Amino acid sequence: MIKWLYYPRSRPPSVGARLVVDAFKAAAGAIDSSRHNLRSDDALAKLAPFLSAAGFAVEQGKTAEKKITVPVLFGINGKIEKSFDADAYHEKFGMVVEVEAGRGVVNNQFLKDLFQACMMVDVKELAIAVRNDYQGSNNFDQVVRFFDTLYASNRLKLPLEGILIIGY
Repeated sequence: MIKWLYYPRSRPPSVGARLVVDAFKAAAGAIDSSRHNLRSDDALAKLAPFLSAAGFAVEQGKTAEKKITVPVLFGINGKIEKSFDADAYHEKFGMVVEVEAGRGVVNNQFLKDLFQACMMVDVKELAIAVRNDYQGSNNFDQVVRFFDTLYASNRLKLPLEGILIIGY
């Protein structure tokens, strides 16, 4: 079952966020973590046709030409000096999608995803997908608890307009 929550919770989800949710719903049977034990790359591969149909550029492999890179810093003559990779990116919406599996929470990968999206040029929104079921833990609930705390404390101002958390 796909679960999702959009932040800030005082705003409805954006068009881009709804497209991402629709892609996850379309792939739900193939990626449901209560029935499948997929690595993040395998889950992304099953989502790719639906994200691509919604206009997202999607990582197709681990070689440089198959990755989706988003610039962070520019140098002399406008040359990109630093970039981060994304699982999927929609340029029009300025939205990055990151699909995580086991290390999504265990290794705090969702925090790295947040940091990198905040540094990426022209990125306005971030979607982070984590498993609902990972070795008996509900990663979705753990990540949502973190973002509920982040937004409730109001101490950290993020440069993103919205964050979508998806449990698959």
